[in-house]
Amino acid sequence: MPRWWLAVGSPKNWQIAFEYGSIWGLQATTRQTKLWERISPSDQVLFYATGPVSGIIGYGVVRTKFRQDKPLWPQEVRERKVIWPHRFEFDVKFCFPKDQWEKQRIISDAARAIARSGFQAIREELANELIKLFPPGAISPPSIEKKAASTHDEIKAKLVEIGRLQKLIAESEYDMDGAKLDVVWRRIDRAVPAYVFEVQIGGDPYHAVGKLKHAFDLWNSNIFLIVSDKDIPKAKDLLTGTFHEIEARVRLLEPRKIDELLERKKAYHDFEAELGII
Repeated sequence: MPRWWLAVGSPKNWQIAFEYGSIWGLQATTRQTKLWERISPSDQVLFYATGPVSGIIGYGVVRTKFRQDKPLWPQEVRERKVIWPHRFEFDVKFCFPKDQWEKQRIISDAARAIARSGFQAIREELANELIKLFPPGAISPPSIEKKAASTHDEIKAKLVEIGRLQKLIAESEYDMDGAKLDVVWRRIDRAVPAYVFEVQIGGDPYHAVGKLKHAFDLWNSNIFLIVSDKDIPKAKDLLTGTFHEIEARVRLLEPRKIDELLERKKAYHDFEAELGII
């Protein structure tokens, strides 16, 4: 059964979290590690911003969790170390505009008392009471979310098909230390992934690039980021900055190139079948 969590942080850290793909993090203390281990996809999260906001600014749903060794938030960047390595990615269901947080946040004495102890689980009854305080229609547009998810899944399916036409073992949602890689290709059953693909259509590619770096560090894989034309500058900024170690290793591909590759692979495969040489 999905749990409810209260995630607590400064307004600046929340701003960074939303700008970099809706990511939150917990420290590597014994208590917070145990809490992070309990987090599961579909869990619900309330976003609590500390002073001067001192209230709940939105809520969302956990998508996946992962460990990270790259600084993200200002304090981490300033101190050149990772302070919150246990991270999770979430889908935002609603969030007040950041320039209105001090005026439009949800104020609750119960939530404020819980927030003093930092990230932790909260009772479902209390969470539902707080959700009711959000304005009517405080839900992200489902049509936009569905379209992005559909495009993402379609590209993954095409990559799997291309890998199999290539006579490789192609899989989606491949496990890597608790994180899920979008698509991998392996040469033989017991081999590590020789090719790793992350699909990032819309949003910030920080998390996707982070997973590709980890795959390269673990397995020396060939790594690919499928990204829309308009998001290529974001990806390049990351590859010349935070993830500069893999700048020369990552290949950036637009979705149309995946379509073209699949079309050509199918045509070649059909031609071989026609000649009887498959």
